[in-house]
Amino acid sequence: MEEETLNYRGSLAAPLIFIMVLVFHFISLRFEHSKKNASKNTTEVQLRGEIKKLLREASTLSQPSTFAQASKLRRQAAAKEKELAKIQESVGKEIQLSYDSYLKALFFAKVFTYIVLVFWFWRTPVASISQQLVQPFGKLLSWGAGGALSGNIMVGVIPWLILSTRVSKFVFRVFNW
Repeated sequence: MEEETLNYRGSLAAPLIFIMVLVFHFISLRFEHSKKNASKNTTEVQLRGEIKKLLREASTLSQPSTFAQASKLRRQAAAKEKELAKIQESVGKEIQLSYDSYLKALFFAKVFTYIVLVFWFWRTPVASISQQLVQPFGKLLSWGAGGALSGNIMVGVIPWLILSTRVSKFVFRVFNW
C-alpha cells in the first residue's frame, strides 16, 4: 500500500512540477512583456507623431528661401524630443519600480515553491525513466532519489526542476512567447 502511494505521488509529481515551472516562467515573461508595453502611453505616442510631422514638413522645405522656416520646424521637433525624453524618464522610473517589486515577489514565490518541492520530494522519485534512454546520465538524474530500480532510473526532484526549467525556457523561446 505504501509503495502504491509513492508510485502514484511520483507519477503525478513530474507533470505537475513541470506545469508549475511553466506557469512561473509564463508569468515572468508576461510581466516583462507588459513592462515594455506599459511605457507607451498616449502622450508619448502623440508627441512622437508631432515630431515626425514636424520633421517631415522640415524636409519638404529644402529651398534656400524656406531655410529659416525649415530650421524653425527642426528646433520645434528638437524641443518636443526633449519633452518626450523627460516624460519617458519619469514614467520609466515609476514603471521600473512597480514591475521590479512584482518580479521580486514572483522570484521569492518561485524560490519558496522550489524549496518546498525539494523538501517534499527529497529521497522520493519524481519519475522513472528507462535506464537505456539515459545511459550516461543515469546517476546524475537519480541524484536525491536513490538509484536504479528494476531497469528504471528514478529521477530526483532537483534534476527534474533543472530539466523542467531548461525545457520551459526552450519552449517559450521556440514559440516566441
